[in-house]
Amino acid sequence: MAGVREYLRSRARGTKEGRSINYKERIRSHKLAVFYRGVLGVALAVAVAAMIIVSWNNREYEESVIVNSIPVTRVEGSTYLSLGDHILTYSKDGANCMNSRGEVLWNQTYEMQNPIVDINGSVAAIGDYNGRTIYVMNTSGRMGEITTNLPIRKFSVAANGVVAVILDDSRITRIHLYDTSGKELVESETTMDRSGYPLDISISPNGELLAISYLYVDRGILKSSIAFHNFGEVGQNLSSDRFVSGYDYRGTVVPFIHFMNSSTVFAVSDDRIMFFTGSQKPVSAAENLLSVKVQGVFYNEEYVGLVFLNTEGDGKYRLNIYDDSGNLITSKSFDTEYTNIIFHKDEFIICSDIEYNVYNIHGTERFSDQFDEIIYLFVPQEKSNRFLIMTQNAMRVMEMK
Repeated sequence: MAGVREYLRSRARGTKEGRSINYKERIRSHKLAVFYRGVLGVALAVAVAAMIIVSWNNREYEESVIVNSIPVTRVEGSTYLSLGDHILTYSKDGANCMNSRGEVLWNQTYEMQNPIVDINGSVAAIGDYNGRTIYVMNTSGRMGEITTNLPIRKFSVAANGVVAVILDDSRITRIHLYDTSGKELVESETTMDRSGYPLDISISPNGELLAISYLYVDRGILKSSIAFHNFGEVGQNLSSDRFVSGYDYRGTVVPFIHFMNSSTVFAVSDDRIMFFTGSQKPVSAAENLLSVKVQGVFYNEEYVGLVFLNTEGDGKYRLNIYDDSGNLITSKSFDTEYTNIIFHKDEFIICSDIEYNVYNIHGTERFSDQFDEIIYLFVPQEKSNRFLIMTQNAMRVMEMK
């Protein structure tokens, strides 16, 4: 009898343990199932998101419509430029700024023989080549006026209104920095014997870095030099000219240099495009050699586009697009007799005065259309399918659908 009771107790223990093991196994299996369902759900969500992004990036439009039109009369000889999300109009007699509703926010009168304009975001500097006055404006009005005692050759404006100016002084070329009140912040001078002749100049958006491209002859050999000067805290402990870094290039001319943002600069010569990075002491980051003469340079904060005559394949022209690290990401052939190439978000638009072609950044065409009137300015809006266009008689808002 005692043996029977012991047998029954052992069976009960075994059954209980078996149930415990089975229960734990069920919990483990349930957790694994939940985990796998979660992983599968995340994978499906990522796949769907990727499909949506790819579809969005490669979407095509079927038509364009004018959703708003405001009468605006263009003065003969005037030029339209985008100033932030506003429109800057300038000529030999003056300049004005309009908002997207066609309202004139300010007027600035002057008399210039050969007005030149540099824009950085919502700030513009307007001066006369060989003149002695530069007006610094933003979308609200005049920020200040700069008067020089030497002829102006070239200038570059920062987003805070600081202006770097190349001035001509016979055998000496002077480079000065001014604030918006016209106060001289920095003065330096150069000669062909010492540094060469400055071909181009660019100041960073924050006004702290200055990039200069020089051309000089060394023992009968043509050379170019790119110099960087720091006018922030880092440059205070350096020499009087605040020089922080520089690079020499033998047998080439560098007529173009520009800050894409406060820490990225690109320069274009007759045989290469160069990229420099660094917010304090820029260093060489990338170089791409060019085998064909550059016909045009276009850029924004993220991309640089170089146009060449096409020597291979279809199309009269070829557009090479580089990112801000100097990587070639797109090479696109086209036939449009372009007046401008605009980068906006992850798109680029090739414009003439009567037609335009919209592509994603990798060169897939999204839309192409012609205008029934001459277009003087084509400005992308915040919505990627909406554009502001300036014609002879109107400011129009166009939308692609």
